[in-house]
Amino acid sequence: MPKPKTKPETEVVPTPQNDRRQRRRFSPEEKARIVAEADACTERGQLGKLLRREGIYSSLLSNWREQLRREGQVGLAGKRPGPKPRLDEKDRVIDKQRRQIAKLEKELRINKALVELQKKAHEILGIALPRIEDSTEDDSSSSSDSASRRFR
Repeated sequence: MPKPKTKPETEVVPTPQNDRRQRRRFSPEEKARIVAEADACTERGQLGKLLRREGIYSSLLSNWREQLRREGQVGLAGKRPGPKPRLDEKDRVIDKQRRQIAKLEKELRINKALVELQKKAHEILGIALPRIEDSTEDDSSSSSDSASRRFR
């Protein structure tokens, strides 16, 4: 005689919301709740039932337990994927300021070179450069005045 067909308790039945596989994200509170429920399981099969209900693997539960043991509740918080950043906030600010200083020094070198170029152009063309004390005086002096003050 064949056995009657019964639905086993361990069968996983797909639900419509899970038709499309998506990566699940658990908050630290959810992780702590699941770990606490798993620790409370004492009877045979309760842990497997919990894992099926939550849709997680035992390895994930083991990882969460390890994180909780090592770092406490903070350890369950999600971390950014990839390598750790090499610089902290203070170092990023310092690096930004160094780049800004280098940019300003480059502009200063260019401006100094332009001033030197202007001096040489005035010297070659025979045009007198206005003196600093001359620029504070009234700028109404004629161009013949400036020509007479050449090469002082």
